Amino acid sequence: MKAQVLRRISMVEEAPLELLDVPIPRPKDREVLIKVSVCGVCHTELDEVEGRVMPKLPVILGHQVVGRVVELGPEAKRYSIGDKVGVAWIYSACGRCYHCSSGNENLCDKFMGTGCHADGGYAEYMVVQEDFAYPIPERFTDTQAAPLLCAGAIGYRALKLTGMKDGEVLGLYGYGASAHIVHQVVRYKFPNAKVYVFTRRKGDAPSELARKFGADWVGVTGETPPKKLNRAIDTTPAGIVIAEALRNLDRGGRLVINVIRKETLIPELDYAAHLWHEKEVKSVANITRRDVEEFLPLAAEIPITPEVTEFKLEEANKALLALKRGEYRGAGVLKIS
Repeated sequence: MKAQVLRRISMVEEAPLELLDVPIPRPKDREVLIKVSVCGVCHTELDEVEGRVMPKLPVILGHQVVGRVVELGPEAKRYSIGDKVGVAWIYSACGRCYHCSSGNENLCDKFMGTGCHADGGYAEYMVVQEDFAYPIPERFTDTQAAPLLCAGAIGYRALKLTGMKDGEVLGLYGYGASAHIVHQVVRYKFPNAKVYVFTRRKGDAPSELARKFGADWVGVTGETPPKKLNRAIDTTPAGIVIAEALRNLDRGGRLVINVIRKETLIPELDYAAHLWHEKEVKSVANITRRDVEEFLPLAAEIPITPEVTEFKLEEANKALLALKRGEYRGAGVLKIS
């Protein structure tokens, strides 16, 4: 099969992914073999390529995978040949520890990320345990479904962690694959809320997308919005955003940081200006199966309309570089087959 393989850590500008012929994996035990149709492109893959998150090497990246089941392991019973399924960031967890038992598989010491600790979907085929694959609602095309599996589901988790209520003001720092999906969930669940969006540059593609989806205010990081924020979600790679979000947060507000790694350091915080008055900071670590299982039906009910830019499998390096430079709106998706 064809696969884009990462064999060394380097800057994305060096086009490190190599399109290689590798053996098709065989499903064991309760695994299923998936013929991959599409795979989303995620900022976490930039972190893996550039070494902020250390993957196994060599590795096939990709954790927003949609495809069809084409072979079952000897003990697999959940799916049938031909079923359309998705695979998300959580590839496996131990299922026995305190965190798994309490529903927080994302905090398991043995958590494995798809396309990081195990081969993912930048390939024509991949295997996964059947309990970590999800049925895809018929409403969505394969391309539409891919961003829902990470950008959407982990954005949904971040929104839950904000504790948001209707009528409050939510600030979205960064407006890429995750934030533009979160925005649609907010409009559905909290119709009286206001959404303020902060982007990198005035008039850039993310800010235009925010206006398209009806943001109540669009500015750049560093600006002061019309009202204080009750809740905020940060999806950016920049450390300075933490200080800016806390500065704009109202008393008793909460900031949720929805990134695995920051590319730049968080600056020194001033207690009175940034943290006093019972402001809270919470991080999002990975994702659970429950997040995906709850979010996919909700996404179909709303329905979510992801903004997608398509690339060919052969263009994976180009797609990652475009993501790093913020050159397209919404989510990037590789067309595999």
